[in-house]
Amino acid sequence: MEAESQRVLEYLTEVEEAAEDVLTSKQQIVDLDTKRNRNREALNALKNELSDSEKVKVCLGNMFIKFPKSKTRDMIQKDQEQLDKEINDLRKGLKAKVNRLNEMQGKPELRGYNLSPLSTDEVKAINSLLKR
Repeated sequence: MEAESQRVLEYLTEVEEAAEDVLTSKQQIVDLDTKRNRNREALNALKNELSDSEKVKVCLGNMFIKFPKSKTRDMIQKDQEQLDKEINDLRKGLKAKVNRLNEMQGKPELRGYNLSPLSTDEVKAINSLLKR
């Protein structure tokens, strides 16, 4: 009897760890997406509000530093690319984690969950076929 209760406890612990891993990944995606939105707002402000010759103040850590507008834009765009890559990697990993959690809980695998969007080339090919 005690061995069975120990086995149940281990199973529940594994399921809880897997669920915690899924929630952690989701929260990381939300946090990175929030940062990406702030960067997008900053890029729009740089594009719309100032002339190219002006310097802008950039908050790095706990201090503000003046940078040329073009260099600031480049830094933010590089940060955007890095954030996009991290978010996509987390989303790909999240699919596997959710499938593992569902498998541990005895639930069927989610259908249509492993779909990926069409690339721009594929969309162009479909549009050209539809225009005929």
